[in-house]
Amino acid sequence: MMTAEPFRHENISFISDGLKLKGVLHLPDDSQPPVVIGSHGLYSSSSSPKQIALAEQCNRLGIAYFRFDHRGCGSSAGEFDLVTSLKARCRDLIAAAETINNRIDTEDRLGLFGSSMGGTVCLSAAARVAADAVVTFAAPIRSNLRGGRSEISRSDIFFDAARRQFDITEGLAKISNILIFHGEADDIVPVSHAREIYLLTRKPKKIIIQKQGDHPMSNKEHQKEFVREAAFWFKQGLKRS
Repeated sequence: MMTAEPFRHENISFISDGLKLKGVLHLPDDSQPPVVIGSHGLYSSSSSPKQIALAEQCNRLGIAYFRFDHRGCGSSAGEFDLVTSLKARCRDLIAAAETINNRIDTEDRLGLFGSSMGGTVCLSAAARVAADAVVTFAAPIRSNLRGGRSEISRSDIFFDAARRQFDITEGLAKISNILIFHGEADDIVPVSHAREIYLLTRKPKKIIIQKQGDHPMSNKEHQKEFVREAAFWFKQGLKRS
């Protein structure tokens, strides 16, 4: 997406439910910057190109970025099939936020970015970590329609790993300062989820539907737009009055 620059970074480990999770904190030159924490997708890891590119762009704007592997993923402990659930991932994110908040070299303003299931995690945990700004991409907000049929294609695999049926719409009214990205042609999470997030959250808010965009955001122009707009949203949302 973008060429790497020699920003400082620090490997960090922390504990969530007795499991050792690992991540990387990208630090800009600015002293005591605000921090964005990233939550990756269900089968992904913190090394996804979207997160690395966003971390680099946030650093250019004076914002730190912490990307970590959820339990059972990447370098973190746990057996994926046994430890993965929406509630467990929310606890991971809360533990990550506590780890960052305990540092003395960053300030207390916090942003959240989540992709796919990571977006669901961020929406679920935003109020509990007092997030000042949120960006989501392709986030599902429920696993089932009223009739019990899954609204999401290929959902047998997706939600067997997620372990629990869920509907997070009730908590969306607590969230503001949110930028919502979604691909118009996403065949995993329908674009209707993004429109419902926009409807139920509070201002300031913005929605960007990428024309013919897919779930992995494979279009390079879409990737550039995402990095540019998401980093700017965090810059605006995390600045002090």
